[in-house]
Amino acid sequence: MPAAEPTPVLLRGIDRAAFAVAFVARLRGAGLAAGITETDDLVRALEISPPTSRDALYWTARVALVRKHADLAVFDRVFAAVFDDAAPLPLNRSSLPARRRDDDVHVAVPAGGGETVAGDGLPWATLPPAVAADESGEDSGLRVPELRPSALAVLADLPFEELDAQQAEALGDALRSALTHWPQRRSRRHAADPGGRRVALRPTIARARRTGWEAVTVVRERPVRRPRRVVLLCDVSESMRAQATAYLHLMRAFTLVADAEVFAFATTLTRLTPALRHTSAQEAIEQASAAVTDRFGGTRIARNIGALLDSYHGNAVRGGLVLVASDGWDSDPPERMAAAMARLRRRAYRILWLNPRAGAPGFAPRVGGMAAALPFCDELLPAATFADLAGAATCLQTLSSRGFSSRG
Repeated sequence: MPAAEPTPVLLRGIDRAAFAVAFVARLRGAGLAAGITETDDLVRALEISPPTSRDALYWTARVALVRKHADLAVFDRVFAAVFDDAAPLPLNRSSLPARRRDDDVHVAVPAGGGETVAGDGLPWATLPPAVAADESGEDSGLRVPELRPSALAVLADLPFEELDAQQAEALGDALRSALTHWPQRRSRRHAADPGGRRVALRPTIARARRTGWEAVTVVRERPVRRPRRVVLLCDVSESMRAQATAYLHLMRAFTLVADAEVFAFATTLTRLTPALRHTSAQEAIEQASAAVTDRFGGTRIARNIGALLDSYHGNAVRGGLVLVASDGWDSDPPERMAAAMARLRRRAYRILWLNPRAGAPGFAPRVGGMAAALPFCDELLPAATFADLAGAATCLQTLSSRGFSSRG
């Protein structure tokens, strides 16, 4: 049997790009000519061949960064200063020393005069963002740097109840940035287009008046496409306490990008669109939470869907995308749920249901309300983490009349 490959023990859990940039900056300060190309070579080399020992890291960095024999002495001197005089490399984030969370974790490197400068060295890892507290124990109001993409990816897989308000806000902003386009529908209006299939009769006849009513110039047109409407319904009852805030971040992203209509429901229906359009995510969530008077109470899904369809805003559902975020627990009888979903199905273009328990092993929609609603849904998607919400957003963005999976 072939020998097992050695397990990398260096740079585990470390941002390789940050390490490469800081190491190259140290080399440039010592006189070695290394630029962006060499830095990119080092990052790629560390990704392809993670170092298993100090010697392996030495040769990987040397091959990627040293181009001239005259630079070898400078490289050896800086490499020795970094790894011979520095503290042992941390193997994981739990072994990092406690310090201010808004600073990078550095391994100290002696300066030119042999003294160690505070905050100097190589950034081995970046701690999650937080708000630093002063000596009195109160928040100083200093905001920390934004999370790196790798840190956001880690947080996106955590359950909602393990995230604090700042982390949920950062993930909500990332979710909003990921919404770059939106599905469109064909409208009744037409616009001139030389490559269009349809002949525009009125402009063609108007031009024919100049040529003795001979249609020498044929004007073609195409249908104007407009973004599809989207309506979002968020369950804020007691059974959805852990997911409600995170779902509101998803709703806010669609409100800002796709001009969506957002409603929260428990026992009654509350429109949250004006509140979620606030430029500040924290202020938007606070206003939306304050607007819901029956938050964390009972659940009447069927009654609230019927109230939406009977209201003025029910026209937004016509031909639009409807997303319902709920675990399916309903006080109304299943027959009423089936009737309400049948009305919604006839009016909407597509219906997606987000259930925080849908991704659990062995999940089956046995709850009466969920079982009654499922035949009228195009998709039942899990929604237990921000990664699941991002997947649901991607599904909504790629919706079309073709290529969409079958219902339920």
